[in-house]
Amino acid sequence: MLEPGLLRAIPYFSELSDEELNEVGQYFFEESYVRDEIIFLEGDEARNLYFVASGVVKTFKTSSDGKEQTIELARPGDVLNEVAVFDGGPNPTSAQAITPVRLYKIEKSKMLAIISQRPVIALEVLRLMAAKMRRLTELVEDLSFRPVVGRVAKILLEQARAPLVSRLSQREMAAMAGTAREMVSRSLKTLEDEGAIKMERNRVVILDPEALERRAA
Repeated sequence: MLEPGLLRAIPYFSELSDEELNEVGQYFFEESYVRDEIIFLEGDEARNLYFVASGVVKTFKTSSDGKEQTIELARPGDVLNEVAVFDGGPNPTSAQAITPVRLYKIEKSKMLAIISQRPVIALEVLRLMAAKMRRLTELVEDLSFRPVVGRVAKILLEQARAPLVSRLSQREMAAMAGTAREMVSRSLKTLEDEGAIKMERNRVVILDPEALERRAA
């Protein structure tokens, strides 16, 4: 059972009373994952809804030839796998811990029952899913219209604002940018030559945020 204070930190439940949080909390379980551990796989049946308590989780899709595209980096308070839970289909993505992670898990049937009884949660679900749709629209825009060096610049800016416990590798950045690792390496070299960043033993130091902003735009 989760304490009311822990549940209140999750946007879905922020408007519930302590009594309601106590009732809802009995359906939750806590799970821990180590770095690189798979949480669920694309195409499998969705059995649970997950909320990130600590750490960072990568959701991604994999092509038939093994190419990976990162969809989202989920952080504390974010929700995992709500699409499959709410539409009844299989998991649309896989999820993997890219730092040590703690998750709060609730069975799909329990979550659907809670929502049906509390319209305030349903409204918050709609708001958060709309926000996620906006982020996915931005991802499509990036992959369709933004050059690779611009995508890399945007990733660097986003990670500077919400840093990971461990740094992203060039392979991970390539999966986020929808390109090859070699293209990320070339883009980092370009940004370094322009004076926007400095490479120090595989660590990127941002020297000129405004230059990155211009590239990202």
